[in-house]
Amino acid sequence: MHRNRLKRTPKEHRHDRFRMLVQLISAVIINGYAAGFVGGKIFTGKSKMLCVPVLNCYSCPGALGACPIGALQAVAGGRKHNISFYVLGTLMLFGVLLGRLICGFLCPFGFIQDLLYKIPLPKITVPKKLDKALRFLKYAVLLFFVLLLPVLAANQFGVGDPWFCKYICPAGTLEGGIPLLLMKEGLRKAAGVLFSWKTGVLVSVILGSLFISRFFCRYLCPLGAFYSLFNRFALYRMDVDKEKCIGCGKCEAVCPMAVEVTKNINCGECIRCGKCRAACPNNAITADFYKERKKEG
Repeated sequence: MHRNRLKRTPKEHRHDRFRMLVQLISAVIINGYAAGFVGGKIFTGKSKMLCVPVLNCYSCPGALGACPIGALQAVAGGRKHNISFYVLGTLMLFGVLLGRLICGFLCPFGFIQDLLYKIPLPKITVPKKLDKALRFLKYAVLLFFVLLLPVLAANQFGVGDPWFCKYICPAGTLEGGIPLLLMKEGLRKAAGVLFSWKTGVLVSVILGSLFISRFFCRYLCPLGAFYSLFNRFALYRMDVDKEKCIGCGKCEAVCPMAVEVTKNINCGECIRCGKCRAACPNNAITADFYKERKKEG
């Protein structure tokens, strides 16, 4: 039986409630322009000049900031094909500080995937070899669809498309495309093959997320791929005390990213969600920030 079907401890319940609360607050803050959902207008205030550290569509009616992936593509796809050092610097700062904790606690689309996976349906365990191979897809998406194609596949005017946002991003379809089409009749009439394609991608990701935990994060998210490069040396780290570990396997059973916790807890796939810590019956798993404060106290 899948671990999430088994009875959870009070510690696990408390942690899940806390993390969901943080995820909900993050989603509300990042998409806090309520008037946009009422009037169907995209927020254009000064905060839209700043990038949020998560995957969140610029065209979402409630979005108060810009998506870093969209911003990277907009600059790279311009006539000068520049690199946005501001965006890269922002992402690197969050990566060095927190690694993929951003994915586990702050990303609205990650929150949506978590909610989808809670729906009581049979779950799929992807064979290890296939799973390992598929995880490289997100690095290919980052390299080709985010970084290279906007520059190399420019039109006659020297301007490149935002390939990831335009052809792949399910968050953009869910947060921006669908709400705007529902509120604007003119957009509904203009929607064509491209929107149908994007809707198909979104439906595929939703279906995948129902049966495979964090489906999009595991296999397709370019921002997750970027942050994963920092996990091994991010200031926020996790640790398994080998002396306390009793080898029960509960930490790996609850991991939404199927990380081999006891072998490589700081690998690039860990989203720092803390479910392994909450499930550990012997408190063998710690986070460095907490541990350092405890030592100083």
